[in-house]
Amino acid sequence: MPLITEETDGHVRKIGLNRPEKRNAFSMAMLEELSAAYARAEADANVRVIVLYAHGAMFTAGLDLLDVFPRLGQGASLFPKDQMDPWGTHGKERTKPVVTAIHGKCLTLGIELALAGDVVFASADATFAQIEIARGIFPFGGGTARWIQTTGWGNAMQYLLTGDEFDAKEAHRIGVVQRLVARESLLDDAVAFAQRIAAQAPLGVLATIASARKALREGERAAAVELLPKIMQLAGTLDAQEGVAAFVERRPPVFRGA
Repeated sequence: MPLITEETDGHVRKIGLNRPEKRNAFSMAMLEELSAAYARAEADANVRVIVLYAHGAMFTAGLDLLDVFPRLGQGASLFPKDQMDPWGTHGKERTKPVVTAIHGKCLTLGIELALAGDVVFASADATFAQIEIARGIFPFGGGTARWIQTTGWGNAMQYLLTGDEFDAKEAHRIGVVQRLVARESLLDDAVAFAQRIAAQAPLGVLATIASARKALREGERAAAVELLPKIMQLAGTLDAQEGVAAFVERRPPVFRGA
């Protein structure tokens, strides 16, 4: 049985955490399979959006410490060089948007995985905790930076320094979650939202994410320098022509990513 499932729905690639008997805790094998799945989605021209979700009773219990810790102590890399870090802390950067659908418990690396994505859906039964501090370590999947960027200093430190659990409503309040939905419709709602993104001009979606990331990392002025050259490039694409034609003809556009 694969530890990570993959299914394509139109232009949306659904990637599922599939180790429910171990509470979807990440072993080395599971980390490698998820890395490979992200790399395949990134390389597939048909895929425009990724939806990350989980099989079983919860999203993830975090790391399988007994399996992964020996590798960490040896200084070994968690991801093959030819694949992709789903947490976006090492190697090649993901360019396609990720919608994450969370139910049940979401611990440690699970929160960081969601923060590394773009939009998070959660069901009312979802609970969260960043408990590394109680294990003698600290979040190493990009959480220290992304918590602050997403929730602000005080909200971040409130949970990073205590490991306290918080529910879906609190996650929504502080910005970890963007959409609260019913448990029974969680995956369908996340996929429907991803399909809305996938229906937009793919080159415009990629440019939006790239520009926003540059502004976040390097500042607004650094991102502004690239705005005019990029919009001039996009204005000459077939998709831009299709967008104008669809507007004039009062019909939905059909974008091809060209």
